[in-house]
Amino acid sequence: MKKKVKIIILGIALAITSIVSVGFTDDYFEISKNLDIFTTLYKELNTFYVDETDPGKLMKEGIDKMLKSLDPYTTYIPESEIEDFRFMTTGQYGGIGAMITKREDYVYVSEPYEGYPAQKAGLMAGDKILEINGKSAKDKTTEEVSKVLKGQPNTSVTLLIERPHLEKPFEVTFDREKVSVKSVPYSAYIQEGIGYVKLRSFTRNCTKAIKEAIQGLKDEAELKGLILDLRSNPGGLLNESVDIVNLFVEKGEEVVSTKGKIKSWEKLYIAANRPFDTEVPLVVIINSSSASASEIVSGAIQDLDRGVIIGQRSYGKGLVQQTRKLSYNAQLKLTVAKYYIPSGRCIQALDYSNRNKDGSVGKMQDSLMTAFQTKNGREVFDGGGINPDIVTEKGMVSNIVISLFKERLFFDYATDFRFGHDSISEDFIFSESDYEHFVKYLSDKEYTYKTKTEEALEKVKQKAIDESYFEALSKEYENLLAQLEANKGDDLFNNKQDIKEILTGEIASRYFYQQGRIKSALNFDLELKKAIEVLQNEEEYNRILGHE
Repeated sequence: MKKKVKIIILGIALAITSIVSVGFTDDYFEISKNLDIFTTLYKELNTFYVDETDPGKLMKEGIDKMLKSLDPYTTYIPESEIEDFRFMTTGQYGGIGAMITKREDYVYVSEPYEGYPAQKAGLMAGDKILEINGKSAKDKTTEEVSKVLKGQPNTSVTLLIERPHLEKPFEVTFDREKVSVKSVPYSAYIQEGIGYVKLRSFTRNCTKAIKEAIQGLKDEAELKGLILDLRSNPGGLLNESVDIVNLFVEKGEEVVSTKGKIKSWEKLYIAANRPFDTEVPLVVIINSSSASASEIVSGAIQDLDRGVIIGQRSYGKGLVQQTRKLSYNAQLKLTVAKYYIPSGRCIQALDYSNRNKDGSVGKMQDSLMTAFQTKNGREVFDGGGINPDIVTEKGMVSNIVISLFKERLFFDYATDFRFGHDSISEDFIFSESDYEHFVKYLSDKEYTYKTKTEEALEKVKQKAIDESYFEALSKEYENLLAQLEANKGDDLFNNKQDIKEILTGEIASRYFYQQGRIKSALNFDLELKKAIEVLQNEEEYNRILGHE
């Protein structure tokens, strides 16, 4: 152990030297003093603590706690997690190509990726993984199972699978492959002349994928309007966001700039290439989970008046991260700057450098927001995130829907449906008769939930008990609860439309995988409907963008 401690202390000492080379001379004494205190403490702790310690674990916890005090995006990536980090930037990994989920004691296949080993080997959503390479998978976490399923392409893996409606488990052996999760999982015409492109994340070469998708639409028919869907897109590579904006704006236009503490990290990103299409009317859809690179694209498109933004205010993640190599193949991903879009607005919503006394971070108040102007002179505001030109209401999820999700009853019903139906139409919609069957399916299933009214009544009850009033009110209280329980029986029908939408997507994914899930959701998409309306109304489109 002492040898390990000496090696780590040597690494920290070398870090002091590197700090000097970066140029933090003003803080050198303070940094070196505290590093010396830390290394001394670390050595004493690992040498003399009463129980055996794990030096690596202690260091990891110390690092994580330190970085957490800065912002959520500055993180330490040990060598063991490098592959997961690379997947986030490239969308590629070696494995079987499937999403998995934990249920009770085992991990299940939740969705195989079309065209990859799991799907080609016949694995299906709902399959329980009993063994991997002859070793029991019981009580393993999804992370533990994922690490075993991933591996170098052309290496084999053997799974023992238990499948609903089959009497005995079966074994399947197949080779891992290089899996590339598509950045553009779906594109199609959704109305005459109006194309739709869904971008999942800003991974390497996603600009090329979008360009090919749009070109495919143009080859199919005349493209009169385009919808770019960035909802729930967490972002990714900065250069890809710049290149995507460049597809739609003239060469030389400013897309985004970054400003940080170190001068060399202050950069201006310009559209450097000839655009792909500056004329087609464009709508970008965003929501509260659209972040980072998604906000650069939607914000630049808005500031340059190149398209209409529809949806809800985006997440507000305008912090720039850069990775720095550490010893032993580890890396540090740290925040080095902030994003500013063409109007001069900063995307970042939260100021992590000014925390409240309790450590929390608050968003900027509306009254403190600063006005900026788009290219056409439209007024836009900072305060974090991109506020759409047309704001739509975020749908509320009912308690019964949350409960059905939590108990995996949507998932299980779709699994049973797949075994009862060999095929469905590509335009499948969950019907009224299907819904009646689903209600019967739930009749012997357990799913409990509390309404907000019930939660409020519990608080009233506690107050009444504290003030000695409850005994006189108990009968009325029980009657009210009984009435509420009776009314909850109608929730399946009051939320029928939402439940039908969820089941349509879940079942479609069983036959057509990710594309089926996305396509089915578009049938119920109110924001998409609004986007189509705007693109079909040239006068309204130009009015929103301030075109004369």
